[in-house]
Amino acid sequence: MSLIQEIDYGTPASKAEAEVTLTIDGVEVTVPEGTSLMRAAMEVGVQVPKLCATDMMDAFGSCRLCVVEIEGRNGTPASCTTPVAAGMRVSTQTERLKKIRKGVMELYISDHPLDCLTCAANGDCELQDMAGAVGLRDVRYGYEGENHLGKEKDVSNPYFQFDPSKCIVCSRCVRACNEVQGTFALTVAGRGFDSIISAGTSFDDFFSSDCVSCGACVQACPTATLEEKSVIEIGTPEHSVVTTCAYCGVGCSFKAEMRGEELVRMVPYKDGKANRGHSCVKGRFALGYATHKDRVLNPMIRDHYTQPWREVSWDEALSFTAAKIKDIQAKYGKGAMGGISSSRCTNEEVYLVQKLVRAGFGNNNIDTCARVCHSPTGYGLNSTFGTSAGTQDFDSVEDTDVILVIGANPTDGHPVFASRMKKRLRGQPGQPGAKLIVVDPRRIDLVKTPHVKADHHLALKPGTNVAMLTALAHVIVTEGLVNESFVRERCEWDEFQEWAAFVAEERHSPESVESITGVPAAEVRRAARLYATGGNAAIYYGLGVTEHSQGSTSVIAIANLAMATGNIGRRGVGVNPLRGQNNVQGSCDMGSFPHELPGYRHISVDAVRETFEDLWGVKLDKEPGLRIPNMFDAAVEGTFKGLYCQGEDILQSDPDTKHVSAGLAALELLIVHDLFLNETANYATVFLPGSSFLEKNGTFTNAERRINRVRKVMAPKNGYEDWQVTQLLAQAIGMDMNYAHPSEIMAEISATTPSFANVTYELLDEKGSVQWPCNEAHPEGSPIMHVDGFMRGKGKFIMTEYVATDERTGPRFPLLLTTGRILSQYNVGAQTRRTGNVVWHDQDLLEIHPHDAEQRGVRDGDWVKLQSRAGETSIRAKITDRVAPGVVYTTFHHPMTQANVITTDFSDWATNCPEYKVTAVQISPSNGPTEWQEDYRELTMESRRIAPAEAAE
Repeated sequence: MSLIQEIDYGTPASKAEAEVTLTIDGVEVTVPEGTSLMRAAMEVGVQVPKLCATDMMDAFGSCRLCVVEIEGRNGTPASCTTPVAAGMRVSTQTERLKKIRKGVMELYISDHPLDCLTCAANGDCELQDMAGAVGLRDVRYGYEGENHLGKEKDVSNPYFQFDPSKCIVCSRCVRACNEVQGTFALTVAGRGFDSIISAGTSFDDFFSSDCVSCGACVQACPTATLEEKSVIEIGTPEHSVVTTCAYCGVGCSFKAEMRGEELVRMVPYKDGKANRGHSCVKGRFALGYATHKDRVLNPMIRDHYTQPWREVSWDEALSFTAAKIKDIQAKYGKGAMGGISSSRCTNEEVYLVQKLVRAGFGNNNIDTCARVCHSPTGYGLNSTFGTSAGTQDFDSVEDTDVILVIGANPTDGHPVFASRMKKRLRGQPGQPGAKLIVVDPRRIDLVKTPHVKADHHLALKPGTNVAMLTALAHVIVTEGLVNESFVRERCEWDEFQEWAAFVAEERHSPESVESITGVPAAEVRRAARLYATGGNAAIYYGLGVTEHSQGSTSVIAIANLAMATGNIGRRGVGVNPLRGQNNVQGSCDMGSFPHELPGYRHISVDAVRETFEDLWGVKLDKEPGLRIPNMFDAAVEGTFKGLYCQGEDILQSDPDTKHVSAGLAALELLIVHDLFLNETANYATVFLPGSSFLEKNGTFTNAERRINRVRKVMAPKNGYEDWQVTQLLAQAIGMDMNYAHPSEIMAEISATTPSFANVTYELLDEKGSVQWPCNEAHPEGSPIMHVDGFMRGKGKFIMTEYVATDERTGPRFPLLLTTGRILSQYNVGAQTRRTGNVVWHDQDLLEIHPHDAEQRGVRDGDWVKLQSRAGETSIRAKITDRVAPGVVYTTFHHPMTQANVITTDFSDWATNCPEYKVTAVQISPSNGPTEWQEDYRELTMESRRIAPAEAAE
């Protein structure tokens, strides 16, 4: 094994279709028009020396190392900023050029410490490489260091340090922050030899500045000026493996760079089609959880959750568990067991869990957290378009003219895609920036950040999405902005006419719904006109759309808008759900719902069931099973007694925590299969240790339907990959389940699931990734959906009647609580809380408007009691005008907050997706944690006791 070397072409590829032929060092080369001479030279294997140039950013031309000679032209132009021209004859190595380059390099080295032997970047330093490339052997100007005296290392960031003594002021870090990340946190201060990179004001360091720790600056730095602390501590890596990040639904590709079995660093992979070489703080740096002391590496069992755990062997744990499962089903019936699969696990692992439940337990009691967040996407898009997924690839945003973001916060939840979106919003020479419409109760970062500002922010009241979307449709229909030719050709015309008459009713006008949404009618009209007439328009939405009692209706309304304006089926348009977790899309695809087998096919369809029955050799139940809330109901009633929960912390992430805890406490057998003793494990009787994504093989499917390989970079610390643990459990209860490798599981998925028919590990290794449907009609996948027609045939318009949620504000609970995520933390925080990311967010905070805070006597940082009809908790207040008066907001990353004690059991009418985003609450000053929180803390401490080995014997 060795380090994977990626070619740096120096400048980005040209997108021109016309080609130009020229000669470089006597070799003829043909490249697209607009290509730089530097890149053209690389195409024929000639590496022109460079320091300021890299193909992740636009050409800059400051280092003067990449100069060349062009026949018939005076001077020595920089090859990075000089475009090719037909018939050019270019020389990259002449006596004149050698002399210039040596002189330039000598000046750089004269202002650089010569401590290469002890430098962390020794062997991985472009300055060192270029000194060798230009043949520099002597420096006439000795390094005195006077330009760096008093400039101490900045070690404020938990993951990397900044050493100004080694900075050559090439500006690559500044440009990476601006062009790739779009944060504009860095700048060059001073002039000449006094120039230095600054992270903001003179009082700022990298921690206190606007830096979001995405790592782009570290990756761009050609010296050890910006260096990962892990490289300083461990040493330079010696081999690497390409794998896929296990955080959000963007699905970034990384090179896991290793020294032996120790992870040195994660480097974003430039050939990764989802991230194109960029990363965020979580995927790039927050990997410490994989080796954290809290990880449980041995199986544990107990007879009741009030007892201490006993560490046992795998054989004993599996025998104990299998006996309990058989006993429960013998006593209470086969429907008394169920399973929950994880959106963090691989497709292959999720497939096995639903197979275990259906073929092993003999029922369809299988559900997933994906239903708890994005099931309305599946229902809404399947009803209107005929498929249950987004329509575009991420690259498509480059051709978008109008971006509508609703109920999503991309900069925090999907930061790498957000950077690409911001780049399109900023525009570039020859392509003005796209227009932006944000529909969100809160002023998210996209509403106004450096160089990006929303054209319209529709700050609606939580729970009124349907009214808002139908009002937008009203404007489009009544003002004649419908793309009639598209609708006539591609959609059901009679249904469209009925829908158009419905939305045209006066009660759906922006003026009529202003009292419902709180958004001025004139602003709604302007936004609707922009979406309908601004060119290619794309909608991106998140959990702020789906996690409502009308989540499915909202998704249908979004689909209606796209069809009515013809914004579907080509680059730059579409309907794009931003999936929260790394494999939310995949866990849905793999049949994790109680009513659907893999590929979204209903369990009641005989032909579909027979496909699996023939393969698995068992008869499958045709009745849909229990969803998660139904499992808890049945547990409390006494008819549901056992649950296998893989990689999911339902006690912290599911709504109405008291109901969840009552259901879990009523179980006779709760099997938690995870990395840590999470909150759900407080009630577990079996703990099966899991493996991190670094320790397994498989695939994830991201928000754009991209199937990406996950490759094992180290041996599982618990002894098994997660799919093997599920297989061992299946074998223990008598199932015939014998796979030797996840590729065999994928072969079974391909054989049974039409949209995956052509997917093999060989194809994924060859192509890097593919997007389903990948079948005979689309052998290499489908970046854009519904190109020639909708998957269901004709697009279907559906009425979207606004029905106010049953959760209402009133004198007792006058405020509306909505929830979301923050950049540095992820989901329930089980991973990120065990990394350096806690320095940015060590507790959940309640955002409250100054007016509401003043009325209640609340000051910034005070403890406040947050109370709803369902329960109460205490949390610290953060006073901000990012939320509107009457609205409060919090995250749910920390278990001691127990934010879901507050949320109710209201849910989406079609899918049972919980209504996390609208809860009526009251706030009052508090002295600290509530009685519930104190009791919960005590339960947690009691539950996590592990008996000493001698006591266990």
